[in-house]
This record gives sequence, structure tokens and C-alpha cells, in this order.
Amino acid sequence: MPTVNPISAHDAASTAAVLAEAMPYIRRFFDKTIVIKYGGNAMTEPELKEGFARDVVLLKLVGMNPVVVHGGGPQINDLLNRVGKQGEFIQGMRVTDSETMEIVEMVLGGLVNKEIVSLINQHGGRAVGLTGKDGHFIRAKKMFLKDDKNEEPIDIGQVGEIESIDPELVALLDTRDFIPVIAPIGVGANGEAFNINADLVAGKLAEKLGAEKLILMTNTPGVLDKQGSLLTGLTPKLVDQLVAEGTISGGMIPKISSALEAAVNGVNSVHIIDGRVKHALLLEVLTDHGVGTMIRRDD
Repeated sequence: MPTVNPISAHDAASTAAVLAEAMPYIRRFFDKTIVIKYGGNAMTEPELKEGFARDVVLLKLVGMNPVVVHGGGPQINDLLNRVGKQGEFIQGMRVTDSETMEIVEMVLGGLVNKEIVSLINQHGGRAVGLTGKDGHFIRAKKMFLKDDKNEEPIDIGQVGEIESIDPELVALLDTRDFIPVIAPIGVGANGEAFNINADLVAGKLAEKLGAEKLILMTNTPGVLDKQGSLLTGLTPKLVDQLVAEGTISGGMIPKISSALEAAVNGVNSVHIIDGRVKHALLLEVLTDHGVGTMIRRDD
């Protein structure tokens, strides 16, 4: 028989404390929907990828309903570089011509989505991969950006803004104990594909599902002020101030915008967390401390 090393009294007490701390959160969030935007290093580092998959399965096993919306920026850039194209961004949004859109669909709807589904299933979950084109559940139209210097809108190609999301397909998968894994690709009126920012999809989907939580995983500890200190709580008024002074810029703008809109439209809590921290998802959902920045409505 294998030798089992006895756990020390200190380790036993620490483990018991962690389990006891998790109990009220398991009870509070039982049968609640948690929408997770999965991105950053957590999607590229093997240990973090495995940990994320295990964490999602654990949340499902204790009775919660996780829904994963994923990005894939680094993977898209890698494939673009292989074919000799350079990724271009304007106001944090990827410029997407027809050739780039083909690569986006190949990466998001294929390679990345299938890998996440496979990892979750390997760890005991029942994941199903989707794009917004499936059942046309994410309807989109062409997005134009505003230019502060002139009145002409900026055309960034096949980048979409969400017209509507039909949550029925995702809700149905939840009721059958599947874990939906969604690539942020929408469909236009004529069947054309649109690349949509994953943060925007996660935020709008959280609203439509009446989610308890929206969690946005990033490569930073959360939202930082100009001194590099973590801002643990944000409101619309404070966000406007931070954007005006340039503290929030680039790719953080759509993330913050979707977080605020979700909070205003009924999602109970919205969090921007550091996906580079091991088990950041569990720390946010199942402990007193949490990690990152919480978004809330103005008082």
C-alpha cells in the first residue's frame, strides 16, 4: 500500500479554513449564472490554461452555471504574422479586412474554441463550443469609430457592434448541465461574419442571461491609477474622470465600457481580475478577499 504522509495540524487548519470560507459563496451562488470573459496570459500559459479549466469545472460541480466567452488576440497575431500581415488597432479595436476576418474565424471559432472545450472536458466538464453564428444568436452590424478630429467615421472593416443577443441557446445548454464556450463572432443581416470585441459580447450576454456575476480576466491586477495602485471599486463618474485624464485608454476602454453597462443593466457584480494569478477565478468567486477591481453603479 502507498504511504500516506499525515497532514500537519497547521496545514489541516488552513485547509479547513479555506473550505469553510467557500461554503457561504457556494450557497449564495448556487444555480446562478457567472459569465467569464477568458483572455490574456491565462489563455497562453499551459499551467494557467489547465488551472482555468479545472476552476470552471469546479464551479459547475458545486452548482453554479459558468458561461465562458473567450478572446484570442495573441493567437490571431501569431497567425497573421505567419502569413505576413501586421495586426492594426484603432481605439483598442482590431482593424479587420476580409483576409483578417478569415483568420479571426479560423482562430477564434476553430483552434482556440476547440482547445478550451477540450481542456474543460478533460477535467470532467461537459463543454460545448459556439460562435454567434450558431443559430444566429449574436446579431451584429458594422461598427464605425468616432474621430474626435473630424466628422468622418473611421471604417475598421468587418468589426461588428451587437444588435441583439438571443440567450435561448446558451440558457438551454445551461439547463442540460453543459458549459457553453463562446467565440465572439457575430452574424450580419446578409450572413456575413463580424469580429466583435469579446468584452462587449461577455457584458451583453451577462445582461441577457440575468447573470449574478460578470468576470473579465486580464493581464493586469485590475484597473490601476497613475501611481500604479489598484482601484478596487469604480463607478461611472470615476471612470469618466479616469478616461479624461488618460489613465484608462486603449484596450481597457471597451472592457470598462462593457463592465459599466452590465452593472447598470442588472448584473449584480462585475469584476476585472488578474488572470496571471493561479486560480484567480476561484479566489474571486469563493473567498472573502477576491482579486482585482469591482465595478458598481453610482450611488
